[in-house]
Amino acid sequence: MRRKIDTNQVPKSPSRRDFIKKSAGLLGAGLVLGTAPGVRYGAWAAGSDAPEKTEVKVGFIPLTDCASVVMAAELGFDKKYGIKIVPSKEASWAGVRDKLINGELDAAHVLYGLIYGVQMGVGGPQKDMAALMTLNNNGQAITLSNQLKEKGATDGAKLKALIDKKEKEYTFAQTFPTGTHAMWLYYWLAANGIHPMKDLKTIVVPPPQMVANMRVGNMDGFCVGEPWNARAIADNVGFTATTSQAIWPDHPEKILGTSADWVAKNPNTARALIAAVLDAARWIDASSENRSRMALTVARKPYINTTAKVIEGRILGHYEDGLGNRWKDENPMRFFNEGAVSFPYLSDGMWFLTQHKRWGLLKEDPDYLAIAKKVNRIDLYKEAAALAKVPLPSSEMRSSTLVDGIVWDGKDPKAYAAGFAIKT
Repeated sequence: MRRKIDTNQVPKSPSRRDFIKKSAGLLGAGLVLGTAPGVRYGAWAAGSDAPEKTEVKVGFIPLTDCASVVMAAELGFDKKYGIKIVPSKEASWAGVRDKLINGELDAAHVLYGLIYGVQMGVGGPQKDMAALMTLNNNGQAITLSNQLKEKGATDGAKLKALIDKKEKEYTFAQTFPTGTHAMWLYYWLAANGIHPMKDLKTIVVPPPQMVANMRVGNMDGFCVGEPWNARAIADNVGFTATTSQAIWPDHPEKILGTSADWVAKNPNTARALIAAVLDAARWIDASSENRSRMALTVARKPYINTTAKVIEGRILGHYEDGLGNRWKDENPMRFFNEGAVSFPYLSDGMWFLTQHKRWGLLKEDPDYLAIAKKVNRIDLYKEAAALAKVPLPSSEMRSSTLVDGIVWDGKDPKAYAAGFAIKT
């Protein structure tokens, strides 16, 4: 049920210590890292568990959180599992969607909410989809223009006061109608008393085009992944009003997504792909040195095409907001966190469905849990985790507290979706 409570007493998303503690108990029972039936550790053996495809084309958008897919290919983690990952740079999330649907891409670094939007037929043509694993938590932000700063709108409350004056229609951009950035933007606006569908105009802009569009005045604010929020500050066109981890600490963000058809035809390849990306995610989170090396790699032209400096600061948790404030963020972008990031929690998938219902994208309440069980391929993830020797959580659901103090635990999604004061 949707309820407001003391946030100091809220059960948080699993910390690294809690995750390891829970996993240790399961390890004692041989449940966490035990080999799944028919699955072997290490390199693939010839036989029924061999990958159906040895070359796997994986789409990505130029964003910092594509890193585990890129590094799996760059560092050769894919070879360990008998596949070759071929990263494919894409221009927009709509393009990624279309190529997943028509089979031009085998899988993709993709918005969590995009996969669920396609599954429900509200984010493009309906097609059954699959979420193989979560690629990262945290690391997105909402950027406001310097023009808003000049008007004193430097936070949510001041933005609402400005919008309430109705001096003009303000325009905000997100990256895909059912995607994560749309949901973070809408949630933050609503938490500050701003109705995203009534009080302003929202448009869709691909991530790499956000800063250029703000520079020429096409929008007053946007929500996007890094490094484009940091780039807006570096280019002196905007400032960070809030981070996504301030909206929901350790929120799910990008996933390794594909179609259900592809998984049905290539289950062994899917398992190998998950295992390779798990190895890369673990490598990235192992040290700040690895993160810096990752920043240098993904900054290159074939990937994000920006300076490593723009990526490295926030990937190390060193934040500045363009307003003179600097801090070491407690919840920077995470790729692994001892496996806590990577597990495709059912409650994470269900949350996006609740927000799609909240904003009128879904007209009726779906069977939230049944859909999440269908889309989030926990079965394959567990087998891949066994191969990569990654611990599993004690539950397929988790509890989180968002910026408005409301707890999401997946127990009553229908009531949760209906309980918000601001909705469509």
